[in-house]
Amino acid sequence: MGKRSDFPRKNNDFYATPMSAVLPLLDELRPETVFDEPCAGDGSLVRHLEQHGHHCLKASDIEQVIPRSYIRGGVDALEIQHSDAMMFITNPPWSRKIMHPMIMHLAAIRPAWLLIDAGWFHTQQSAAFMEFCRKIVSIGRVKWIEGSKYTGKDDCVWALFDRRYEKIPQQTIFQGRQVKQVIITDEEREAAIDCGEGDQFGMGA
Repeated sequence: MGKRSDFPRKNNDFYATPMSAVLPLLDELRPETVFDEPCAGDGSLVRHLEQHGHHCLKASDIEQVIPRSYIRGGVDALEIQHSDAMMFITNPPWSRKIMHPMIMHLAAIRPAWLLIDAGWFHTQQSAAFMEFCRKIVSIGRVKWIEGSKYTGKDDCVWALFDRRYEKIPQQTIFQGRQVKQVIITDEEREAAIDCGEGDQFGMGA
């Protein structure tokens, strides 16, 4: 379930960003990063980032999801002309007719971290954007619906685009998933050796 699923899509591709999707981005941000969020929705992404010490200068959305909130509604991200923040950080609609021009537009103003589907990078559509894609950070599948036991069908990434210096050749850096530390108890280790499975734990003779 999520942005691509067998269920009807939500209006304007509004899917609140869960904390699990934000965590892989944190290592890429400087302490107290000041950012703008142009597709803020209900403010979930802003709240998660501010909980980790970052600061949102402007939060806006084409709709006013939460009445009278700090998020400015009625603002089309494609009409933003200026930003005093260090960068944009956003979870945009994945509809290509919106996502493509949004990448081009935002990345010409400030560096822009976008949460998008990883599969897009394997299509010919992405070719025109790769010369100013600076980094890709893997996330994996995201559980978009709070309380659901299902994750979305797409693997996701954070992608950093920056067109301000696109004439300077740069290679795109790929950051894979972080290895989770597995703690093996003495009982599990002994049982594995007894069963002849010690090699999978690096305990072969």
